[in-house]
Amino acid sequence: MARKQQARPSGFVLFDVFYEDGTQTSNRKVPATELGGLDGDAPARTIIEDQDQKIAEVSGNRRPRIKSMARSRKAKDALRAQKA
Repeated sequence: MARKQQARPSGFVLFDVFYEDGTQTSNRKVPATELGGLDGDAPARTIIEDQDQKIAEVSGNRRPRIKSMARSRKAKDALRAQKA
């Protein structure tokens, strides 16, 4: 009997990013395929830091260091509504 394939997450997960200087960016996209497993949301920090570096190169303004990150609240609420 053939095995059933596991569902793979698709799309993006949104994060709110808080910087050391007190600024905040919301709804930063991270591919869902990069998250999960034993590392959980840890890979998102590296991905967002890479995005910040690219933004800094284009704009010429350096981004401050990331203080903390959390999944966007709106995304969590939408996910709960889908499951209900």
